[in-house]
Amino acid sequence: MNLALAFDTSARNRPDKPAMFWGETEFSYATLRQQSLMVAQQLAVQFGVQPGDRVALWLKNRPEFIPALFGVLNTGAVVVPINNFLKPDEVSYIVQDAGANVMITDEELGAHAAALTAACPKLKLLKVEEFRKPAADSSAGSPEFQLSAATESDLAVIIYTSGTTGRPKGAMLSHGNLMHNVESCRRVLETIDQDRFAVLLPMFHSYMLTVGILLPLLVGASLVLVKSVNQPKHILAEVCQRQTTILPAIPQFYRTLAHAPMALTLPFRICVSGAAPLPVQVLKEFEARYKIPLIEGYGLSEASPVVTKNPLRGEHKPGSIGIPIPNVEVSIQDDEGRMLGTNETGELCVRGGNVMMGYWNLPEETAKVMRNGWLLTGDIGYRDADGYYYITDRKKDMLLVNGINVYPREIEEVMYQFAGVKEAAVVGIPDPRKGEQPIAFAAASDGATLDEKAVLQFLKTKLADYKLPRRLVVLPALPRNATGKILKTSLRELWASSHHGT
Repeated sequence: MNLALAFDTSARNRPDKPAMFWGETEFSYATLRQQSLMVAQQLAVQFGVQPGDRVALWLKNRPEFIPALFGVLNTGAVVVPINNFLKPDEVSYIVQDAGANVMITDEELGAHAAALTAACPKLKLLKVEEFRKPAADSSAGSPEFQLSAATESDLAVIIYTSGTTGRPKGAMLSHGNLMHNVESCRRVLETIDQDRFAVLLPMFHSYMLTVGILLPLLVGASLVLVKSVNQPKHILAEVCQRQTTILPAIPQFYRTLAHAPMALTLPFRICVSGAAPLPVQVLKEFEARYKIPLIEGYGLSEASPVVTKNPLRGEHKPGSIGIPIPNVEVSIQDDEGRMLGTNETGELCVRGGNVMMGYWNLPEETAKVMRNGWLLTGDIGYRDADGYYYITDRKKDMLLVNGINVYPREIEEVMYQFAGVKEAAVVGIPDPRKGEQPIAFAAASDGATLDEKAVLQFLKTKLADYKLPRRLVVLPALPRNATGKILKTSLRELWASSHHGT
């Protein structure tokens, strides 16, 4: 079994059922299946895509994302979803690293094509506007395309996670990894084919790929792809009109709902919070107001991505990331790999069929995060007496801005490219709206002066907007310890003492 076959079977079993809603438009399972087969045929015939080739997907949320995704999988090729907020420099790194020679994109993002093809001369673009349209008489059946014979152990998707090394790493997920995670999530969320999933988070994100796309389509449910993502009022109108039953969203969205001027009538049976820690205060306010279970979970791209969830039935502990999902094991270990007991703090480790095959072309990096079959997450936490897990800190220096990982090292690397920057450091500071915000510190080279605006303007040309530091503080020198390591704790304290109350 593979994902292409699983979707094809699901679609054949319910051809006329709506698979996806987009504004006023409905797409039946038969339509999406036929479009996926046509994209596969176009990729194979026009672009020469073969099993095992990598095909990049650089798209915003739009209906064509689904036939693009399954079109690639139908050919036996590997999908490389790319964050649509990235700048051409960042995108061309991923395209080159993955060795992708074909990219599916749209007119709007395709405007960057010149910059991309300059960096990747072999890259060929297929714009969704050029997808071949099914014949008006679709009863004539779908093109006879020989579906991929990939097995569960074959590579299906490479998801790039911003690496702490400053360069993104490609987490290799097999067909089996993703199907394992879909099945675990189906059981945890008690998903049935009558469910409707709201899709308002980015579809390139590993969480939405598994929970927002694969889960509903493989169990025969429907997805409500939200058209007006930037206007919370309209988002709710869309999901309510379509009687959406499951809402996966980020903590900030629930905070907005909890603080809405008046309580709204919401159709959801479950709300799921992912991508960033859910503040206990938000959880309590939301549940008190709406009486709908708001379930917090935890995951990471390397685990396809879901690892734990608060249970639907049974105790639901505020502040906890819950218990392991079915067929996934979690443990807390020390740096030597010893298992730690109840309430002992250590690194959260994961084992199960959802754990990635490794990082693309990075055996050394893979070896660093795998130990005796366990994936080391880099998150620090503990397990309570009831088996619920809590995350207390991050081993790595990562920030979470609006639920998206931001790695200070990546920003620092770009800062060092600015003439006159001698030392650079980025730390996260709490932000009530975005979770965290990056703040940059720099010291100038001898004889140089640094202008905050000029440096920030330079960063803006190189980095996605959500990664941009909110401020740059120029210091004579950055604080360091005896071994020369920059003391980020001191920088956070410095910021807090000079900005208390702001």
